[in-house]
Amino acid sequence: MNIVPNKRIAGLSRTDWRNLGTAMLFISPWIVGFTVFLAYPIVMSLYYSMCDFSVLQPPQFIGLENYRQLFADDVFRKALGNTVFYAVLAIPIGILVAVSLAMLLNTGVKGMPIYRTIFFLPSMVPAVALAILWMLIFNGTYGILNFALKQIPLGRWLLVAVYAAPVVFGWLSARMAPPEAKGVGLARGALLGALPLLFLLVAPALFGHAPSLQSLSGMKIDPPSWLDDKDWVKPAFVVMSLWGTGNAVVIYLAGLQDVPVHLYEASDLDGANWWQKTKHVTLPMISPVILFNGIMAIIGTFNYFAIPYIMAPGGKPARSAYFLAVNLYDNAFTYLRMGYASAMAWILFALVFVLTMLAMKLSARHVHYGES
Repeated sequence: MNIVPNKRIAGLSRTDWRNLGTAMLFISPWIVGFTVFLAYPIVMSLYYSMCDFSVLQPPQFIGLENYRQLFADDVFRKALGNTVFYAVLAIPIGILVAVSLAMLLNTGVKGMPIYRTIFFLPSMVPAVALAILWMLIFNGTYGILNFALKQIPLGRWLLVAVYAAPVVFGWLSARMAPPEAKGVGLARGALLGALPLLFLLVAPALFGHAPSLQSLSGMKIDPPSWLDDKDWVKPAFVVMSLWGTGNAVVIYLAGLQDVPVHLYEASDLDGANWWQKTKHVTLPMISPVILFNGIMAIIGTFNYFAIPYIMAPGGKPARSAYFLAVNLYDNAFTYLRMGYASAMAWILFALVFVLTMLAMKLSARHVHYGES
C-alpha cells in the first residue's frame, strides 16, 4: 500500500498550515481590534498632523506647517509650561509620600491589610467624582480645607516647633551618627536646631522690624482661594494628586516585602542605624520599583486631563491651569482643528518618549536588580 507523503509548502507541511490557520482564526479578533482601533488611528494621526484637517472637510496636505505653528503658539507654550511645572512637583512629591507610607506599612503593624485597603481605596474613585469632591474642598469661601486652616493656631505651633527644634535635631543627629560619635552628633544637631530660636531672640534688637517671639505667637493662616488664584491653582492640583498615591503604595509595599531579610541582619551586625539601612539597603533594593512608578508618573502627568478639564474649564484663572492634554482636546473637539491636534499629540508622544528614555539612561547606574 502506497502512503501519500505529507507535502511541504514553503517549508511547512499540510498539518502545519492547518494548525497555523486554526491559530490565526483564534487570534483574528485581536488582530482586527489592534488594526482598526490602534494601528490605523496611529498611522492616520501621523498623516493628519501634516494636513489642514477640520473633520468637516477633506484633509489638505500642508507638510510641517502645523508643527511650525505649534512652536510659535503662545497658548501651546503656556500649556507646556503648566504641564512641566505640575510634573516637576507632583512626581517627586508623589514618590516620596508613597515610599514613606509603604515603609510605615512595612514595619509589621497589626491590621496591615486594613491599612493597605484604606490607602488604596481613594485611587479607585472615578475622576469626575474626585474632581467634584475637591472643588468643594478647595472652595475659597466655604471649602473645608480653608475652614480647617483658619482654625489652626499657627503662631503657637511655630513657637512649639522653635522650642522643640534643638531636641528633635539633636536626637536625629545622634541617631544618624556612628556609635562612637553620638555625643558630637547630639551637640551638632542641638546647635543647628537652636538657630531659629537664637535668631528670634536677637533679631528684634539688631534689625528693629524683624519678627519677635511675641509677634510670632499671634500669627494666623490666611488661606488663598485655591482654584481662583493663578499662583495656587497648580499647587492645589499637586496636593490633590497625593490622593491617588495608594496604587503606588501597594506596589512599593510589595517591593519592600521582597527585600531579603539577611541584608538587614548584616546591617545590624555592622552597627547601621535606620537611615543607613534605608539608604544602603532598602532604597537600592526597591530601585526597580521606584523606576517603574517614576516612568508611569511621567506618562500620567503629561496626560493629565480629566481633573483640570472639570475643575478649571478653559484653564482659568488666566490659563494658569491649562494643561497639554486639555489644549489638545480643545483643538480637536472644540475648535475642530484635528490636524493641529494630531501634531500636538505627536509632540506630546515625543516628549514623553524622550523623558522616559532619559529616565532609563540616568537611572541605569542606580537601579539594582535582585541582589546585584
